Amino acid sequence: MNIREVQLDDAEKIAEIYNYYIQNTHHTFETEPLSTDVMRERIAEVTKNYPYLVAENDGDVFGYAYATQFKLREAYQHSAEVSIYVKNDAKQRGIGSMLYEELFEELEDTDIHALIAGISLPNDPSVRFHEKLGFEKVAHFKEVGYKLGRWIDVGYWEKFNF
Repeated sequence: MNIREVQLDDAEKIAEIYNYYIQNTHHTFETEPLSTDVMRERIAEVTKNYPYLVAENDGDVFGYAYATQFKLREAYQHSAEVSIYVKNDAKQRGIGSMLYEELFEELEDTDIHALIAGISLPNDPSVRFHEKLGFEKVAHFKEVGYKLGRWIDVGYWEKFNF
């Protein structure tokens, strides 16, 4: 598995991965699938200031991870929100860990001090994954999203010294 910087040509495969989660899970609060063009625009926006990585093998993208601005106010400039998605049929192969470890390494060379991960709950595999990599739960918001016919909680996990 090769971990590399995203390219705009990856947008179609990234959209396919993400659209699975949009359509089949509560892991993202988006409800409508994204087109390749929209995903390409999002990638271009993120990569202006933050790293965005893909896990690729033999020309296929198996997952992606990126950091982005946590909040707009200036004092938040040293905090970043991280996101990661792995192809549904490629989980439990270490792809997520490889992506995050490389992402953290790239962020070490920036002025980012805190990483924040939001997790739609319940999602025990994602919670275990983030905690295994050193994230600690710092917040829990009850019933802040409604998707797939039910209310969904969101927790926030934070990591320093990455």
